[in-house]
Amino acid sequence: MAAVSTLTVTAGLLTHAPSVSAQDSANFLSGQTVSEDAELLLEANDLTYDFDRDIITARGDVQVYYDGNTVQAAEIIFNRASQQLFAKGNVIFLDTEGNVLRTEELQMSEDFAEAFARSLQIDMPNRTRFIAEQARRKDGNVTTIENGVYTVYTNPSRPAGKAPLWRIRSKTIVHDKQEKVIRFEHASLELFGKPIIYAPYLSMPDPTVKRHSGFLIPNWVIADKLGFGVNVPYYWALSPHRDLTTTFTPLTKQGLFADFEFRQRFQKGKFTLAAGGIYQLDPDQFNTQRADSDTRGAFRTTGEFNVSGAWNLGWDVTYKSDRAFFEDYSFTSWGGNETSRVYFEGLTERNGLSVNAYAFQIAQADYTSSNFNANGFSPVGSSLQSKQPFVLPVADYDFVFADPVLDGELALTANFTSLTREETDAFSIDGGTTARFRGVDGTFSRFSMDGTWRRTFIDPLGQSFTPFAYMKGDLFFLASPDSDVTALANESFVGRAMPAVGLEYSYPIIASFDGGNQIFEPIAQIIARPNEQRIGELPNDDAQSIVFDTTTLFDTDKFSGFDRAEGGTRLNVGLNYKLQLDSGHYLTGLFGRSYHLAGNNSYKIPDILGATQDSGLETDLSDYVGSLYLDTKYGIKLGTQARFDKDDFSVNRLQAQASAIYGPLVSSVAYAFLDAQPNVGIVDRREELLGSASLRLQDNWRVFGSMRYDLQNSNIVQDGIGVGYDDEGFSLSMSYSEDRSRNDGDTTNKVLFFRVGLRTLGNTQFQSNSMNSN
Repeated sequence: MAAVSTLTVTAGLLTHAPSVSAQDSANFLSGQTVSEDAELLLEANDLTYDFDRDIITARGDVQVYYDGNTVQAAEIIFNRASQQLFAKGNVIFLDTEGNVLRTEELQMSEDFAEAFARSLQIDMPNRTRFIAEQARRKDGNVTTIENGVYTVYTNPSRPAGKAPLWRIRSKTIVHDKQEKVIRFEHASLELFGKPIIYAPYLSMPDPTVKRHSGFLIPNWVIADKLGFGVNVPYYWALSPHRDLTTTFTPLTKQGLFADFEFRQRFQKGKFTLAAGGIYQLDPDQFNTQRADSDTRGAFRTTGEFNVSGAWNLGWDVTYKSDRAFFEDYSFTSWGGNETSRVYFEGLTERNGLSVNAYAFQIAQADYTSSNFNANGFSPVGSSLQSKQPFVLPVADYDFVFADPVLDGELALTANFTSLTREETDAFSIDGGTTARFRGVDGTFSRFSMDGTWRRTFIDPLGQSFTPFAYMKGDLFFLASPDSDVTALANESFVGRAMPAVGLEYSYPIIASFDGGNQIFEPIAQIIARPNEQRIGELPNDDAQSIVFDTTTLFDTDKFSGFDRAEGGTRLNVGLNYKLQLDSGHYLTGLFGRSYHLAGNNSYKIPDILGATQDSGLETDLSDYVGSLYLDTKYGIKLGTQARFDKDDFSVNRLQAQASAIYGPLVSSVAYAFLDAQPNVGIVDRREELLGSASLRLQDNWRVFGSMRYDLQNSNIVQDGIGVGYDDEGFSLSMSYSEDRSRNDGDTTNKVLFFRVGLRTLGNTQFQSNSMNSN
């Protein structure tokens, strides 16, 4: 018998450069190529090298490192002659992609291109898992798994041997590295260990693929006007920067609905283009305006591109055949907005410019009203779309000077707005005699500039003095063919100027105590300026919202836009209070009012809309305003804004909201009250309560609900309830809601929604509104 030459090393280490080219080799799962000059490093407690047979045997905490790949095992035999590596005993193979293979026995070629394992488990970085009887890798490309299971990672607390929540069991799983696809043959989807769906063939992209062409999971539709339908999307990965999704939805009552969404990304921007439509088989099902046409559809395009540096050009434009399209066909994946916008904007440290163009395509249907019609104009609820303006453009520019001017800050603001409206939007609150206008037909343009200077002084006592001054100027270009709007000036060109000077004073008084501190801060502000010019003779489109509360108490001009310019001398006073405890509780409040001292009160004299007469500012002594905000360390937050009558302190306006997180419960409630405002057509007080809550049951289950309640009319406007489950890559939710605020002919819009999501596989949902009441 020939002698066998061996070398045994304790606590050994061996390095080796492979003798074969590794250019086309790959790891077990992802197939990543190894470099040609990669070295193999082997570590073990005991190394035995058989010189005659050229075999290296390593035992005891064996680890092999090769071009970023790692193999760990109790014993590894490396046959250099056959270029084979055999690993036994608690084998763990970690590749460069982060995939982890666990098995009791693994056989691999030296360059990892060929591999075979029994009773294995493969965990991937996206927390998915393969479990199989055996797996074989061939030619560094195709991995075949026999009798395999695909699922997500199981919860560590799940009892051993208990089936995961869901999994795909397949007779054969084939992973093709070149095609980057995983194929399941004779597969079944199991839920709680029980098969529920069988598929002879199923495929999905491998973990390295972010975009892959193929069918997406369908969604289901049931609607009383549409019938039953299934939404079948197909995703086309056209290139790494371009894709297309086409969706066909056959509906039993209305026919085939088709839509597509195309997306393209460039180096400096992106855009989307989507469109959808249907030829309705039964258009008589619909009773809203133009919804009973044979053909209905819509398109939407969005985009944003970086032109240069901080400057961006973008758009979001939607067109629909009728107002109710997106409500009736709400299953479209790309949706749409009522407001279409094209913009160009840029922002630097001290200046910003934005240019916008707007168009509005409303969803509200026309209605009949005889309460507020104005003589000589179309009824209030008619021609609503024609009363919407095209705004082209709205340009805003802001600039702050870098260097002080008279030791203070000087800022400039400019705005140019031009809008065109087809039909006058008029109403009346006195039986039609006096018309008021939300908008006037024709084209109106305005250019405005505002220069503001301010400087702050703080004296040794901590008192703060801030003198300020501003100058506003406006040029109006008027072109209205409606001679009935006699309130407007007859000139086609009108100028207006508003200079002002003022002073703001505050004196924060800090009182510290054991456990926290509090601050009392009286604030006063006085502004002197001439009377506002041409009230009621100029259009008002952007200054229609007058909300007087603590957020606007110290605004030098309380109008919401440029079309109005506050005049007269006014004094604003208030007391600000803050309390902060070391324990984490925080309370802040502000209370004050406004005084008209001299000149004409801009809020008393009505313009063509008359929105200021019930604002709380229309008298020399304004209403009182107050706010309160409380934040506790226990997850409870409370905020409120209120306006109180100047004579009897009754509430004219109140908004309050509270939120709380207590253990498994998350809840919020909001209350809104608005007293009657007869001068603007609100003849009855409005009072609503809105609440929502979500309660987590155990670890995975949750229930949730919401309600909007009209306290004045004692009815439920909206309500909903649902239940949800979230677990290991699985989510389920089911909800039922009712909406009584829509004006599409249904007194109650009822929606049943059901959604199931399987992580890495996709989501499917079911929505039904077939229970609607007429």
